[in-house]
Amino acid sequence: MLSGATKFSTVSPSAAFAPSPSTNPLASSPSPPSSSASISDSKTANGFGACARSIVSPRKFRRVAVAVLSEPLSSGGGGGRGSKSGADGSCLRVAYQGVSGAYSELAAEMAYPSCEPVPCEQFDTAFEAVERWLVDRAVLPIENSLGGSIHRNYDLLLRHRLHIVGEVKLRIRHCLLANPDVKLENLKRVLSHPQALAQCEHTLSRFGLVREAVDDTAGAAKFVAENKFKDVGAVASAGAAKIYGLNILHEDIQDDSDNFTRFLMLARDPIIPGVDKPFKTSIVFSLEEGPGALFKALAVFALRNINLTKIESRPLQDYKIGSSKHFDYLFYLDFDASMADPNAQNALGHLEEFATMLRVLGSYPQDTSML
Repeated sequence: MLSGATKFSTVSPSAAFAPSPSTNPLASSPSPPSSSASISDSKTANGFGACARSIVSPRKFRRVAVAVLSEPLSSGGGGGRGSKSGADGSCLRVAYQGVSGAYSELAAEMAYPSCEPVPCEQFDTAFEAVERWLVDRAVLPIENSLGGSIHRNYDLLLRHRLHIVGEVKLRIRHCLLANPDVKLENLKRVLSHPQALAQCEHTLSRFGLVREAVDDTAGAAKFVAENKFKDVGAVASAGAAKIYGLNILHEDIQDDSDNFTRFLMLARDPIIPGVDKPFKTSIVFSLEEGPGALFKALAVFALRNINLTKIESRPLQDYKIGSSKHFDYLFYLDFDASMADPNAQNALGHLEEFATMLRVLGSYPQDTSML
């Protein structure tokens, strides 16, 4: 059995998903020196908004974590698309991976329009920032319509105890950026995130550019601008070009215009699911090895006419659930139903009869804007 995992049991939706009383994990931490780093709320000179934006670094994270708060950032509920502020009227702080101008920042602002986006260097840092009350929410990518799943975030969903409270789908429009007065014929190399480079492979090959991978798209734009390269460009968003003073040499350079990334909205507490709008539920489970085991698991949904929208398998890694075998797997599953629907509750009750582990990651409103 997975350490710390709770098995699903069929109880009423209000009892199963009522937010648990929140306690602040920083309250008992020793007071740090006054010089400790913190995330400031003062207005910055960069013009990006009334709330300051400071990057959460893994190298500084432990020190920052005990320096910022003795109370939660907001006392609002689990959240959901359109939530704009905490109970005290202050803007929500929403973690994303990357630097200003990243597509993840755009997704955070779509999910929470008046939030303060807080950049983080790594996905892990964003998860920890929510758990340690440094931010209220996180908005992180989980899959791209061309590049597929972001496996790291699937693994982190299980490692951490956050809840999915919503989703947002963002159209990805890549641009070829360069410093002022640099023309396409001057470029020899182009920098960007590996997925962005892959999504623009044919276009960049036609331009004759050598592709070099870096951590994120906006970070590539920032690096090109800071070093004033004359022969190096970046693939990033139009917003990144504006922030870092780069010119857009070509817009919409992705090979396929049908390019969307789905982001998950994560919070410390779940929301109470309803039936007044389309809901999606995400779960993770494991099975005993044997003929037809996965077929039986999927059949519990087919028998109840529940549509499955996503299935992903991931190695157990250090999550050994009563087994020492190699090549054991966890299964992540999304389906179109709310946990307020007795049909969905019965399906998971059925699955629990033979699953070795079952965990509900969240039941949340679907983003239907692309339908």
